[in-house]
Amino acid sequence: MTSKINPCKKNCKKMAAYTLPLAAFLLTSMPAQAAISEETSFVFNTFSFLVNGALVMWMAAGFAMLEAGLVRSKNTAAICLKNIALYSVAGLMFYLIGYNLLYVGVGENGLLGTFSFFYDSSAEEFALLSAEETTEEMIAAVTTNGYSVMSDWFFQMVFVAATASIVSGTLAERIKFWPFMTFIALLTAVIYPIQASWSWGGGWLSALGFSDFAGSSIVHSVGGWAALTGAVILGARTGKFSLEGRVKPIPGSNLPLATLGTFILWMGWFGFNGGSQLALGSASDAVAMAIVFVNTNMAAAAGVVVAMALTQLLYKKIDLTMALNGALAGLVSITAGPDVAHAYTAIIIGGVGGAIVVFTVPLLDALKIDDVVGAIPVHLFGGIWGTLAVGIFGSGTVIAQITGIIAIGGFTIVCSSAVWLILKHTVGIRVTEEEEYNGLDLSELGLEAYPEFGRGSQKLL
Repeated sequence: MTSKINPCKKNCKKMAAYTLPLAAFLLTSMPAQAAISEETSFVFNTFSFLVNGALVMWMAAGFAMLEAGLVRSKNTAAICLKNIALYSVAGLMFYLIGYNLLYVGVGENGLLGTFSFFYDSSAEEFALLSAEETTEEMIAAVTTNGYSVMSDWFFQMVFVAATASIVSGTLAERIKFWPFMTFIALLTAVIYPIQASWSWGGGWLSALGFSDFAGSSIVHSVGGWAALTGAVILGARTGKFSLEGRVKPIPGSNLPLATLGTFILWMGWFGFNGGSQLALGSASDAVAMAIVFVNTNMAAAAGVVVAMALTQLLYKKIDLTMALNGALAGLVSITAGPDVAHAYTAIIIGGVGGAIVVFTVPLLDALKIDDVVGAIPVHLFGGIWGTLAVGIFGSGTVIAQITGIIAIGGFTIVCSSAVWLILKHTVGIRVTEEEEYNGLDLSELGLEAYPEFGRGSQKLL
């Protein structure tokens, strides 16, 4: 039997013999690939701010669900209202004055920005939008900034809202709504922006070498300090601590909802830390952001595992709420330095964060400080540890990190205490004992989150 030669196969071999050397010659003679254009980099950087900012905004839902699950059912609607209200107030106050205090005119070794009102797009951006025909000069005037002005404002605004969310969970079930919102307005307009200007605004802490990549101290410990001062001045919930000093557990009403809130926060944290790369206009930025995402995830996972293991060892039972807060503590801990090169470092940092939660929750009980959702162990103690970890594992120095922790903490304690005390001795900050007993849903909102299961169920029948 005679063999047949495939003519196509034969011709392909001949073609390859001629074309491959030609292709090699052309590739070696061509100039190197041009760098990404300024406009393309502008688009990617702006896109990163907006999308990652939207993820951080989604954390507001996480805080709301976490807190709604960890309060008693008679206070669920009230805590949901506080969360959507504080997000709204934070945005308005940051637009009114907060951003200018944080970023505008701080200067090297500065203490704060400008006391000026409102913050809008640049004149160059407005000119580009209103022009009938755009020119290359107009585009260049905008893109030289590296990103859209308001995309940066949006990304920074959702951070201040996250700071405010930390406070609401600690003080739940016994604080009046309007005094609480007054504090949030001052926190987001003045207190948060001034201390953040010291580092993120290029102020004196930045010049000292203090490093806080995404805000373990600047965001989370500030929220923790504000919550701690409020908890001390407000006092514990009625019945939380007996006259003999014993602690009465007050379980939350919906642990599945709290678990959902934790997962939402975990997801939003990718935007929180990943977006803090502040750019996506180059290959190096993309690589750095990917590393930040992975480290963020690994730290949270380590926090969960360590919290579970410790509660099993200490209490002979695995505590779900500790596991949830272990995840959050791992996230807070890695937030100051998620750009560490290796994931195993993030696992160590997050694991220590999970351990901190397990040991500091009973510490607060011993001090008779009532923290409804465990925000102080997570955000304050986890934030302090994460900031120190940058000096231990990252690019900062321990001395600079400790200086930042003390300065930020001292400033927040003094300012927050002053506001809480003024509110307490003027309009009052605590509901009456009867209102607390009936629940804030009825006393402040006149409705119930679960009317068919509560006191209102009889009226529905």
